[in-house]
Amino acid sequence: MDKINFFSDSLDIQNQKIILRLDLNVPLKNKVIQDDTRIALILPFLKKLVKKKAKIIIISHLGRPKGSKVPELSLIPIYKYLKKSLKTNVYFFMGNLDDEVQDKFSHLKESEIILLENIRFFKEESSDDENFSKKLASLGDIYINDAFSCSHRKQASIHNITKFVKKSFAGPLLKKEIDAIDLVIKNKKEPVTCIIGGSKISTKINVITNLIEKVNNLIIVGAMANNFFIYKNYKVGKSLIEENTKKIIKKIYEKANKNKCKILIPEDCMVGSSLDSYGIKKDLNAIEDNDIILDIGPKTIISIKNIIDHSNTILWNGPAGYFENENFMIGTMSIAENISKNTVKKSLISILGGGDTLSAIHKSKNKLSFTHLSTAGGAFLEYLEGKDLPGLSVLK
Repeated sequence: MDKINFFSDSLDIQNQKIILRLDLNVPLKNKVIQDDTRIALILPFLKKLVKKKAKIIIISHLGRPKGSKVPELSLIPIYKYLKKSLKTNVYFFMGNLDDEVQDKFSHLKESEIILLENIRFFKEESSDDENFSKKLASLGDIYINDAFSCSHRKQASIHNITKFVKKSFAGPLLKKEIDAIDLVIKNKKEPVTCIIGGSKISTKINVITNLIEKVNNLIIVGAMANNFFIYKNYKVGKSLIEENTKKIIKKIYEKANKNKCKILIPEDCMVGSSLDSYGIKKDLNAIEDNDIILDIGPKTIISIKNIIDHSNTILWNGPAGYFENENFMIGTMSIAENISKNTVKKSLISILGGGDTLSAIHKSKNKLSFTHLSTAGGAFLEYLEGKDLPGLSVLK
């Protein structure tokens, strides 16, 4: 990825129209922002562009309106947030992107910002439509993609727009994401441990098989581990499982043995009779028919802590249990706190990604520190798989 054209601070952008693709897809409730992390992260770069006297046109999405104008998914709350946070004029454009769209932006002055309405309100966005891409490109002189989380998608504002704009660059947040992940898969400091959680093997099988070649330890937690229990002939009761995973898991173990990668699965767990119940500690050989496995147990927590303590690099994607119920968030929190402690005390390189992982961490009552928290979901996983992301390949 060293061939990507990254935006340079030395670039003279005064009076230049900058098309800035961002990911401002923040959670809303009754049109009120619930978590401003993604907006807060981009503010320093926006302030830098304002200081350099560029004319800034922001493109972003919110949710999945599927080409329809959905009032609940309007970017108006984000517009109000930006207007309050930036010491410059911020405008909001709700109109159509027709052939005369350039004239509608002619009033924009140096250091001013205009935010377009949710780009996914236009059906042409998701189809990577060339004419629509041309219209978007006509808005500016320079295109900057600072939305790594969208860069695995072939969409007009990510992909085809680069064909019709004079210059295209990757932004600083995108660079930070790539540099962080590369600490695990390219410029790694061994021993490297990967902790993979979540519910489905099928969504992460390519990530797992690619990482086995690059890491020393692979720890499987979450509902995904239930399939490994079945493979090893343990009962899982009423726990969440996927069908027909034995061949996949067999290949994972074979590849791990070939690459001398150690695989750890839980040796005990916390079970309940429902998602709302209290947790009961059980060893794997004691799981009953009505049990639901909802977290890792204390023995497993100690084993994972020991591996973390002896690692120099950690990649973590996916919680260890059903953290939405505080009775089953102990495993996830213990992993988070051990990684954080080692990051602070012994300079452990810690890269965390995935929406559920970040949501779980935000529930912690303690201040946690990590090398990098990735807000990307699908793009994070696909980059780990070794895929060439469409939004990055066009920036080379």
